[in-house]
Amino acid sequence: MSLPVALDGLREEVARFGSAPYLITVRDDGSPHAVAVSVDWDGDRLAASVGVRTAANAAACPRVSLLWTPDETGGYSLIVDGAADVDGEQLRVAPSRAVLHRPAADGFEPVSESCGSDCKRLLG
Repeated sequence: MSLPVALDGLREEVARFGSAPYLITVRDDGSPHAVAVSVDWDGDRLAASVGVRTAANAAACPRVSLLWTPDETGGYSLIVDGAADVDGEQLRVAPSRAVLHRPAADGFEPVSESCGSDCKRLLG
């Protein structure tokens, strides 16, 4: 299930999930690189201090994701995809897509064969 929500809705979800997601970038060889970060809003972008490797990854391939894990078993994760810009070790992400995601519960009937989860689209 997808429910579009404005950027202000994303702000509420980020506030609910807290300031400590994982930031996922891509290395030169295409493999993922995940690090724990602390984020805060900088205008309409999420900002974090990052290390040299993460900054280099995001500069080379600015498509990144932020992932907040659920607080409880069976709860939603918050996933935010966006474009990063890097200034030294400061990284800012302009969100382009955000979803609340969790695996489908037993007996869940997806609305299409391509959806095996209980998702709520927030942005994008």
